[in-house]
Amino acid sequence: MSGDEELIESDLPTVSVVVPVYNSREALPELIERLVPVLRAVASDWEVILVNDGSVDGSWTVVETLARTVPGVRGVDLTRNFGQHNALLAGIRLATHELIVTMDDDLQHPPEEIPNLLMALTDDVDLVYGVASEEEHNFWRNASSRVAKAAMAMSMGATTAKMVSAFRVFRTDLRNSFQTTADPFVSIDVLLSWVTVRVVPAAVHMEQRRYGASNYTFRKLARHAINMATGYSTVPLRLVTWVGLGFALIGVAIFFYVVAIFVVDGGSVPGFPFLASVIAVLSGAQLFALGIIGEYLGRMHFRSMQRPAYAVRVEVAGDAADQVPTSRSFK
Repeated sequence: MSGDEELIESDLPTVSVVVPVYNSREALPELIERLVPVLRAVASDWEVILVNDGSVDGSWTVVETLARTVPGVRGVDLTRNFGQHNALLAGIRLATHELIVTMDDDLQHPPEEIPNLLMALTDDVDLVYGVASEEEHNFWRNASSRVAKAAMAMSMGATTAKMVSAFRVFRTDLRNSFQTTADPFVSIDVLLSWVTVRVVPAAVHMEQRRYGASNYTFRKLARHAINMATGYSTVPLRLVTWVGLGFALIGVAIFFYVVAIFVVDGGSVPGFPFLASVIAVLSGAQLFALGIIGEYLGRMHFRSMQRPAYAVRVEVAGDAADQVPTSRSFK
C-alpha cells in the first residue's frame, strides 16, 4: 500500500451501523451483502449491530448465522419486543466506533446512500438525517407520519421535526448525554435533539419495501405520537389550559345571554335542547382535559415502576460467534 493510500485510509472514520430487527429474516442476508462493501469503502474500521427486537419469524437464527459467517457483524437478542427506539438505544449503547449510522432492516434505506450521509456530516455538524427525495409510502402512511412529526415538533422544534428519519448518522459522543436515560418510552430523536442543534438533512433515495409488510400501522404511529407529545412535552397540558379558558369564556357569554333574555323578555331561556347542548359541550371539555392529565399520570406511573427500556438475552459476536448469555436490563 502506498503512502497516499495509507493517508486516505487513515482519514476515513470508524463507523458502527445499528439495525433494529423485527420479523425481517428474508431481508437480512441481502442487507448485509449490500452493506459490507459500502462500509469497507467509507470506513477504516466498522461493525454492524443487529438488534433482534422479539421477532417471531426466525430472524434471530438468521442474525446468528450472519454473525458467524460475516466478520464485523454482531447480534443482540432482546428478551421480548420492546419497540424500535428501545432496540436502537440498546445498539447505540453497544457501539464502539466514532460514528453511528442507524437504518431500518427492510431495505427501504439503501446502504449505498450511507456515503451521502457521511459527506453531509462536516466538522460543524453532529447529526444528519436522510430525508427521502420523494414520499415512499402510501397516502395513509405518509399522513400518519406527518401526525407523528407534528407531535415531535412539540418537543423538538418544528424545524428539526421536519427532518426526522430512521436513517441517520451522528457522532457517538452524543450518546454520553443519555447513557443513563430511565424511560421505557424512548425516542432517540428527542434524546438527540436535547444534546445538539447542529442538525442537517441529506436528500437520499428511498426504496419500496420488498419483503413482508410494514410493522408501522396507523394505530402504532398514532400511539407513538401520543407517547411523544405526553412523554417529552407540556404542550398538551397547555392546550388543556387554553381549552378550559375558552370554555370558561363561553360560559360567561352564555350567562350574559341568559341575563339579557331575562331582562328583555322577562323570562328564562326556553328549551331543553339548549341546556343539554351546553352540558354536553362542557362535559366533553372536562373529559378531554381529564384524558390529557391521565396520560401524564400514566407516564409518571410507568416511570415510577422503573421498567427497563430493554433487556438483553444474549449477544453474538466474532467469527467464532461466542454466545454470551446475559440478564442485563437497562432503564
